[in-house]
Amino acid sequence: MNTTKNILSNDVEIKGSLKFSNDLVIDGKIEGEISSDGSLTIGENAHIKGEVAVKAVTVFGKVEGNITVTERCELKSNSELLGDVKARTLAIEEGATFLGKSIVGAAAATKAGSDKPAQKPAGGQSSSQPELVKANK
Repeated sequence: MNTTKNILSNDVEIKGSLKFSNDLVIDGKIEGEISSDGSLTIGENAHIKGEVAVKAVTVFGKVEGNITVTERCELKSNSELLGDVKARTLAIEEGATFLGKSIVGAAAATKAGSDKPAQKPAGGQSSSQPELVKANK
């Protein structure tokens, strides 16, 4: 199987919808919706303004918008997320900033797009109020 990793460098700026297959690394600025059934890496220099809906995401940079993933969301040290997360698993490293709500667990992916109030998924966690999480070094 041939897997391709696409890269958008730090001098790239895009306004509009972005769809891709396989894996994508973004180190530039994106304003708009990002969607894929692949994995996304948001680099240290990246600044995303908009909704992200992918299979898995690793955040090193800044995201202003909601993230919905069917698998894993990782917020690395020094990353910033100003928005909500829906994911099967969520990992937040020390030094990351997260301001928003999270729905974590097997039912999180099915809750995407639901207008009903979030209920606590089995084996997961849910919060109804935005909260600031800042892990100090």
